[in-house]
Amino acid sequence: MDYFLLIFSIIIILLGFIGCLLPILPGPPLSFIGILLIHFTKFADFTAGELLFLGLFALIVQILDYIVPAWGTKKFGGSRYGTWGSILGLIAGLFFLPAIGPFGIITILGGPFVGALIGEKIAGKNSNEAMRAAFGSFVGFLAGTFMKLVCSSVITIYYVREIIQYVKQ
Repeated sequence: MDYFLLIFSIIIILLGFIGCLLPILPGPPLSFIGILLIHFTKFADFTAGELLFLGLFALIVQILDYIVPAWGTKKFGGSRYGTWGSILGLIAGLFFLPAIGPFGIITILGGPFVGALIGEKIAGKNSNEAMRAAFGSFVGFLAGTFMKLVCSSVITIYYVREIIQYVKQ
């Protein structure tokens, strides 16, 4: 059973990294699930503090990933229309085309941008103001992706550290 959980946890950790780039999968929570799976084997023994820290880290980053693109829109002069457009654009980008292949990535990256742009145009802003808010949405999306990659990387470092310690024994 330990070897099954080891293999399954590796797959889940890898899916966590994929989820950092594709918003369809919740990257950091998947990475954390990989940690939990390996914890219940002979290969790793995390402290309660480590598990609590990593779990909270994954949860906070996942929540921020939904907030940061909207915050970016506001920071770059966007209105409530642009913020909602950014959120709706992200959702539309997820479902417009499958998130595999170059067109899926384009819709996922472009969704918040286009949504914020449309929202700002609806709010009556001129093209320059609307583009600036849309750019803020895109920057927010990239910041959220970066945060998720950092979080999943930290979790993976803990994971690999435990495996290396087991091998050294």
